[in-house]
Amino acid sequence: MNDTISIVRPGNRYAPRRPRLLLAPIALGILSLCIAPAHAGALPGGGSFVAGAGSIASANGSLTINQTTNRGVIDWNSFSIGSGNHVVFNNGSGATLNRVTGTSASNLYGTLSATGSVYLINPQGVVVGSTGVVSTGGRFLASTLDTSNDAFMQGGPQTFAGNSNARIVNFGKIGSSGGDVVLISRNEVANTGSISAPKGAVELAAGQHILLQDSATGQQVFVQAGSGGTVFDTGAIAAAQVNLQAADGNVFALAGAHSPIRATGTSTRNGHVWLVADRGNVVIGGPVAAQNADGAGGVVDTTARTLSLCDSCGTPTVTAGAWNLTTPSFTVDTQAASVLARSLNTGTAVNLTTTGASGNAGDLEVGADLRWQGSAGLTLNAQHNVVIDADATIKNQGNGALTLRADASGVDNGGSVLNHGTVDWSGSMGVVSALYDMNGAYAPGALLANPGWVATPYSGLLSQITAYKLVDSLGDLQNVSLDLSGAYALGKDIDAAGATFAPLGNTSAAFTGQFDGMGHTIDRLALEQQAFWQPTGLFGVVGKTGVVRNVGVTNSNASYDDAATGILVGDNQGVVTHSYTTGFLYATNEDQTTTGGLVGQNDGTITRSWSGVSSDTQGLAGGLVGRNNGSIVQSYATGDVTGPVHVAPGGLVGDNTGFISQSYATGKAQGSRGGAGLVYSNEGTIDESFDTGEVNTFSAAGVAYVNTGTITSVYWNKDTTGQTNGGDGVPDANGLTTAQMSNPASFAAWNFGPAGAWAMPAGATHPVLSWQLAQ
Repeated sequence: MNDTISIVRPGNRYAPRRPRLLLAPIALGILSLCIAPAHAGALPGGGSFVAGAGSIASANGSLTINQTTNRGVIDWNSFSIGSGNHVVFNNGSGATLNRVTGTSASNLYGTLSATGSVYLINPQGVVVGSTGVVSTGGRFLASTLDTSNDAFMQGGPQTFAGNSNARIVNFGKIGSSGGDVVLISRNEVANTGSISAPKGAVELAAGQHILLQDSATGQQVFVQAGSGGTVFDTGAIAAAQVNLQAADGNVFALAGAHSPIRATGTSTRNGHVWLVADRGNVVIGGPVAAQNADGAGGVVDTTARTLSLCDSCGTPTVTAGAWNLTTPSFTVDTQAASVLARSLNTGTAVNLTTTGASGNAGDLEVGADLRWQGSAGLTLNAQHNVVIDADATIKNQGNGALTLRADASGVDNGGSVLNHGTVDWSGSMGVVSALYDMNGAYAPGALLANPGWVATPYSGLLSQITAYKLVDSLGDLQNVSLDLSGAYALGKDIDAAGATFAPLGNTSAAFTGQFDGMGHTIDRLALEQQAFWQPTGLFGVVGKTGVVRNVGVTNSNASYDDAATGILVGDNQGVVTHSYTTGFLYATNEDQTTTGGLVGQNDGTITRSWSGVSSDTQGLAGGLVGRNNGSIVQSYATGDVTGPVHVAPGGLVGDNTGFISQSYATGKAQGSRGGAGLVYSNEGTIDESFDTGEVNTFSAAGVAYVNTGTITSVYWNKDTTGQTNGGDGVPDANGLTTAQMSNPASFAAWNFGPAGAWAMPAGATHPVLSWQLAQ
């Protein structure tokens, strides 16, 4: 089963080796001829309880086991069921382990049923014949590997081990109405019939040592030591979750069009399929589907040393929310492109990753046209290089996204994105991202963008197709200062502990490029002001064309004496979106400091961002922004804004001369000067916002301590702020109790609908922004 051959397209040095597919069907054919059906009179014989208790009785072609303990172990001389015969386990919701000590295989051609769980261990092999039916209320497990009675009786994790070369084969029907179906063997597990476990998992595994560990949400079978064995499926599998696993052997998922592998999920289990031979071979030649109980797409994970997508084996298609493929190196040839495109067309997001394991370079090559329609996204993650051949085109029509990622592990290996072919997004509204190592190269090739493309609101994207240099270390991050107009992306989380960081950009040379955190974080960043009057933050100054998006700066701190300071940006003149900060701010100069948890001074745009930074400061201070001369939309602050003396605090913003909309604050505002829950001073416009944090200042207000601007549809919590006065221009009626803050009807004209900006989760004491629920 481990024989492989090399299929190499002319001129293609990356083509993977593929398993010889005919070996498995021939082996099963020989196996089926060698197994004689159990004769009509066959029933299990020579059985006695060796643990637990119960009775065994037979009559008229049937055998009944009445178990009186929750768990029991029975040793049998033989365990076969002839056609037309019946074996019944009355074991309640308990479990019975049956071990065959004789020299004959278990051939099940009749019916085995149980109220609870049945384990059948036979080193000589187990075959469910074409007329065989297994039906249990709990788990059904068949194994050629043995386990200990003590572990079984205790009901905890179990290890199965043994040296048997026998097989577990199903030609018939196996079903569990309330549990799992587990088939394990050292040599081979094969299913050509049907297996059903609508509330549990179907797990087929080949290995020398196998761990069985109960789980209501994920995998339960883990191959701890491989055996070079094979898991073979050409039948139908339907369950909440499915796991085919062979470690260093072979997994053949070759089910036909009418007998797919299908995971349907339950209220506690997501629909999930695992096809795993991380040191062996996986061949996918039939349909695989994963769906959650709520109808959303599930996940299919495929991991293999050698991965074959066999389009000629039965039109394989993966239908799921996401299909994750992991292998040391891979070439998308004509067959693989056909399988991937067909899966993408069903709406399945495809994430293909090369690891560079087993001595491979980890390159990922696209050697054939890959075209699809719709909104599913394709991600190609290469441990080293992503290469698109000269005669290859990647094309989407619809809204699909494409990500080409070199140096997938973020190890600064010089990984490059080299497009010698065509990326055609002229008929797509999706986006294309090419990410390559700072020390690598980028060859754009032919890039066809859609002239009608428009960026998604709040995305911060400037173009449909963008190439980014990867930032994978603190050194890479500091090197952004060498080209402040470039496009950068975080390749992974960065721990900045123990280093003092110089802000990127200043008043003489602002950051004018793009920085996309890709959802990653920079942790424990220590910021110090580098020069007098220079803004301080991860970015000192972001210029008018600069964009910072999708990044979190966490557990960080900044210390300074003057100028504008924020953990993310000191002075923002561009765009900050989908970003957040946590940590601490400290300042001592009361006359010249302007501090904000996210941004010190905002002259640009901030959208869908937040800060949990707490501050001990003087001067003008806000939980999110110190001074806002630009716009703040759908953002919030949760940190406390405090100072012993000379602080002018606002829970969200210190001073606002710009525009604030659909935003809120929940942190404390405290100091010896006046202060307010939302803004210290407002000369601009504020609408559709609120605050709930405690206000403990001289001459405090619920919303604004000073207001000469416009405030409309803004509310505050009288109970939690301790303030009955909202400030000038804020109606007293807009002061609400906690009970009123929990009721959407209290917020006149606010949109809490499916497409609205606001949501009120169950049990919440105030509204939240709808985008928060999607995080």
